[in-house]
Amino acid sequence: MSKVNIKPIAGTQNRIVVEASEAESKTASGIIIPDTAKEKPQKGKVVSVSELDEKGNKPTVKVGDIVLYGKYAGTEVQVDGKEYLIMRESDIFAVV
Repeated sequence: MSKVNIKPIAGTQNRIVVEASEAESKTASGIIIPDTAKEKPQKGKVVSVSELDEKGNKPTVKVGDIVLYGKYAGTEVQVDGKEYLIMRESDIFAVV
């Protein structure tokens, strides 16, 4: 994986940058899902984290963690042709 040149700035909460996983293209039973019907991914890999929030709290996730987040969480950005999500740490439901 190449180094990502995005460093999120923490405000009142820590922020993280996530590279979303690819949407499923086939069901467990083998049915191919067309592009128009694919669900937005809710799982991704953390590629960058802020250092400290305003209260001095460190993020609980770290670079390389696989996380689950809400369907509409974060803001989509495109850097060097790749898509990322910048979100609050509170938008993360679990670390896988």
